[in-house]
Amino acid sequence: MSDTSTFNISASSISTWDFEADVVVAGYGIAGATAAIEAARAGAEVLVLERSGGWGGAASMAGGFIYLGGGTPLQQALGFEDTVENMKDFMKAALGPGTDDAKIDAYCEGSVEHYNWLVDAGVVFKESFWGQPGWEPPYDDGLMYSGGENAAPFSASIPPAPRGHVPQMSGKKTGEQGGGYMLMKPLVETAQALGVRAEYDLRVQALVIDEAGRVVGIGAKRYGEDVYVKARRGVVLAMGSFAYNEEMVRANAPRILGRPAASIEAHDGRAIQMGQSIGAATAHMDATEVAFFCDPQLLVRGILVNGRGQRYITEDTYPGRIGQATLFHQENQSFLVIDEQSFEEGSASETSSPELLMQPTWVAESAAELEAEMGLPAGSLQATIEQYNRFAVQGTDPLLGKNPKWVKPLQGALAAIDLRRRTGGFTLGGLKTDTDSRVLHVSGEPIPGLFAAGRCTSGVCAGGYASGTSLGDGSFFGRRAGISAAQEASVHNGLAAAQGASA
Repeated sequence: MSDTSTFNISASSISTWDFEADVVVAGYGIAGATAAIEAARAGAEVLVLERSGGWGGAASMAGGFIYLGGGTPLQQALGFEDTVENMKDFMKAALGPGTDDAKIDAYCEGSVEHYNWLVDAGVVFKESFWGQPGWEPPYDDGLMYSGGENAAPFSASIPPAPRGHVPQMSGKKTGEQGGGYMLMKPLVETAQALGVRAEYDLRVQALVIDEAGRVVGIGAKRYGEDVYVKARRGVVLAMGSFAYNEEMVRANAPRILGRPAASIEAHDGRAIQMGQSIGAATAHMDATEVAFFCDPQLLVRGILVNGRGQRYITEDTYPGRIGQATLFHQENQSFLVIDEQSFEEGSASETSSPELLMQPTWVAESAAELEAEMGLPAGSLQATIEQYNRFAVQGTDPLLGKNPKWVKPLQGALAAIDLRRRTGGFTLGGLKTDTDSRVLHVSGEPIPGLFAAGRCTSGVCAGGYASGTSLGDGSFFGRRAGISAAQEASVHNGLAAAQGASA
């Protein structure tokens, strides 16, 4: 297997296996950890293969949101009503178009149970709600709106509820030890207590296929040497997205080319390519989340305008929606216009991302002067501000439906922050799987012995996004991947024994 362009190899070419287990999991992030736990609990011997020197993946560096709802104990304790149906309606409206409704239904119907499963595994959620705008809570609060549920257009027709559940961590520091770390740590400890083994510094390269077309192992590299790992029952792929594979991004999601964010370099798309090499189907490979690099405490207090000086989205929605709207529909052109008092209020606010409390690019005494300084079409920004202020004095925003809490006229000295090209993102598409996390062939049939979960699959997000759907989707369907791998093994071994007896 010296050629790393090889994505699958024949089992007959392998004379010696270096490692062996019932279930082999590739990747020790959130999907891999939950898959390992459930496979072990189902009685399988489990081995996890990780390319880095330790567990965690992108999950351990994340803010830690897990998108859960339908009436979790945390929601109830904090006085928020939520139903499975409302959660389904929101996810199908916000995460599309083209959502896998069967996956969303299963996810929402199992959400409360999944919350309890995480708690039983040692994940702690503090009974505290953070109600301010932001990418995540700056402290150890356990619940927050994380997808724009309480903003237009969704709040008008779907009763909103906060579903961003965050593992507790005092003194957290996102990117090093944040909520994601406090999610991964107890899960890995649970896996270890169940006897799950791990091999590190091992880069998975290829699937091993037997003569019947069944996945029976993994081919990998360690320090330049070939390593072969036999899976007696099944292989689970949990290796992350393709955000750092320039060729795949260029071919499938070129709008974020050169701007990967909220992912790690290990997200090279290898798992997807391995699956494709044996006929696996993919879905929504063009879908991406788009971060918008400006602090929401400033965004809600001003108005966002495009390169024509026009508002285009409500400023109090989930910033990921703002990022998608800016990059996909406004040619990555955006400016935040804000008055002096609002700017000072936003800059003095508590936030998890103080580095995004940006300084003004232009300052002027009037809308006409600011418009000229920004180089916008004559009269465009003036008309936008005049129309906004006309209704803002009444505390309303009939154009876009901004929450009255944040609607006030822009008065006095004005400033604008240049937010052009202030976007970055990660990919959402990947291998097509069913609700039991079996990887599907282009024919629609499951590929024997192969399972997958996490960002290497196309999960509940088909286009839109809400913070917490990656860790939520990865952990929920990671569990199902582990269970399916263990159960599939029993079926496979039973069939083999029966065939042997009949022979």
